[in-house]
Amino acid sequence: MTSTPTQHEPLTAAPAEPVPVEEGGAMTHREVLEALSGLLLAMFVAMLSSTVVSNALPVIVADLDGTESGYTWVIVATLLALTATTPIWGKLADLFSKKVLVQVSLLIFVAGSLLAAVSSSMGMLISARVVQGVGVGGLSALVQIVIASIVSPRERGRYFGYLGAVFAVATVSGPLIGGLIVDTSWLGWRWCFAVGIPVAAVALVVLQKTLHLPTVRREGVKIDYLGAALIAAGVSVLLVWVSLAGNHFGWASTTTALMVGGGLALLALAVLVESKVAEPVIPLRLFKDRTITLASIASTMVGVAMFGATVFLSQFFQLAHGKTPTVAGLMTLPMVVGLLLSSIVTGRIIARTGVWKRYLVGGSVLLVVGLGLLATLDHTTSMVTAGVSMAVMGLGLGAVNQNLVLAVQNVAAQRDMGAASSLAAFFRTMGGAAGVSALGAALGHQVAASVTSGLAELGIAVQGESGTIPDMDSLPAPVRAVFEAAYGDATGHVFLIAVPFAVVALVCILLIRETPLRTTIARADELEDARA
Repeated sequence: MTSTPTQHEPLTAAPAEPVPVEEGGAMTHREVLEALSGLLLAMFVAMLSSTVVSNALPVIVADLDGTESGYTWVIVATLLALTATTPIWGKLADLFSKKVLVQVSLLIFVAGSLLAAVSSSMGMLISARVVQGVGVGGLSALVQIVIASIVSPRERGRYFGYLGAVFAVATVSGPLIGGLIVDTSWLGWRWCFAVGIPVAAVALVVLQKTLHLPTVRREGVKIDYLGAALIAAGVSVLLVWVSLAGNHFGWASTTTALMVGGGLALLALAVLVESKVAEPVIPLRLFKDRTITLASIASTMVGVAMFGATVFLSQFFQLAHGKTPTVAGLMTLPMVVGLLLSSIVTGRIIARTGVWKRYLVGGSVLLVVGLGLLATLDHTTSMVTAGVSMAVMGLGLGAVNQNLVLAVQNVAAQRDMGAASSLAAFFRTMGGAAGVSALGAALGHQVAASVTSGLAELGIAVQGESGTIPDMDSLPAPVRAVFEAAYGDATGHVFLIAVPFAVVALVCILLIRETPLRTTIARADELEDARA
C-alpha cells in the first residue's frame, strides 16, 4: 500500500482501470493508526450505544411500563437490524467508497439515537433501536474491512487487538456512564441515548481528516437489491419467530409453521437469486472454502454467548442482588478485563508468530468453561464466584471473537474482502439476536413461573402479567425476595442453555485447517494474475 493520501471516491460507480493488486505493507504503524483513529472512535460510539443502555434498561422498561418481553426486544431490535444489514454493508464496501459508507453509518446511528432519546413508549423506543442497529451494522462491518484493505493478515492481529481494546473500554465505561445517568435525578435515562451523539460528531470530523483510502472504482456495478431484501426479510422473520414463540404462541403451532416456512422460503429465494446475479450480496462461492464455512458456524454459536452475557448479567446484578445500575456496571469488570487482556495479548502473539489456531481453540475451551461456571449462578451466589466465572468467559471471548474474522480474511480474495469480512459479523450478530430472543424468552417464562409460585406461597394472587419488570425499591421485603430469587435462579438457567452452543463452536474451530498468515494484502494467486 502506498502511504500517500488520496481523495476518497464518491458513492457512485464509474468505469475505470482495473484496481491494481498491491503487495501491501508500505504503511507504517503510525500511519495505520492515524487512518484508523476515526474508525476506532466510531466503533467506540457503536459499542457504547449498547453498553450504556444495558444497566439502565430495568429503569427504562419500568418507566415505560414495559415487560420482560419488551426488555428483551429493546436489545433484539438493534441486533436484528444489525444482523440483516451487515452483509449488505459488506458488499457495498466491495463496490463503493468505504469512507463515505462509514460516515453514512454514523449519520444513521445519530438519527436513531435522537429518536430513542425522545421515545414516549416501548414501541417507539424499539423502533428507534432498529434505526440505531442499521448504523451499527455498517460500523461493525466496515471497520474490519478497512483494516483488511491496508494491513496484511500477518500484521492484522495487533490491530484487531485494538478493536478488542475499544470494545473493552466501551464495555467498562458504558455501564458506568449509564448507571451514573440513571442514578442522577436531574439527568434521566434519556441521556443514555443522547450521550453518544457528540462523540459521533467528533468521529465524523476525525474520519474526514484522517481516513484516506486508495480510490476503488468498479466497472458496470449492479447492486443486488432483490437479494439484499430477501436476505433481510428471511432473517428478520426467523428472528421474530424465535423471540415470540413460546410466549405469544406455541412452538408447535400454525403461527410457528407459517413463520418458519415463510422465513426459510425467503432465504431459499435469496440463495436462488444470489446464485444468478453478477454481484451477489453474499457470494455463495465463499462457502466452498472450509475455513469460511466453519468460522461462520462458530461465529453464530459465539454470538449466543457474547450477547447473552452482556444483556442478562446486568439484569442479574440489579434485580437478583439489588445493586444500583452504577454498581452493576462495576460488577462486569472481571469479564471486560479478561476480554481486554486476551484480545490484545493473542493479537500481538499472532502478529509475531503467524500461528493462530491454538489461540482460537484455547479461547473456545475457556468460553465453554466460563459459561459452565455462570450456569451455577443463583440469587445466593457470591460476587467473587460470579467475578471469577465472568473473567474466564472474558478470556475466552477475547481470544475467539476477532481471530475468527482473521481466519476468514486470510483465505478470502481481496475482491471479496468486504463480503467475507461481514460474514463473520453477520453470523455472530445473528447468533446474538437469536440467542438473546430465545434466552430472554426462557428467562421470562421461568421468572413468571417462579414469581407466580412464590407469591402464591405468600397468599398473593398474581393479577396481569407476572413477567412485568417491577420497581424493586417499591416492593415490600417479602415480595422483593420472591423477585430476587426468581431472577437470580433463572439467570443461571439461561447460561446453562448457552453451554451447548459454545461446545458446537469449539468443535467447528477444531475442524478448521490452519493456513499460514500471508504477509501481503492480496492472495498469491491475485498477485500472480496482476503480474501476468
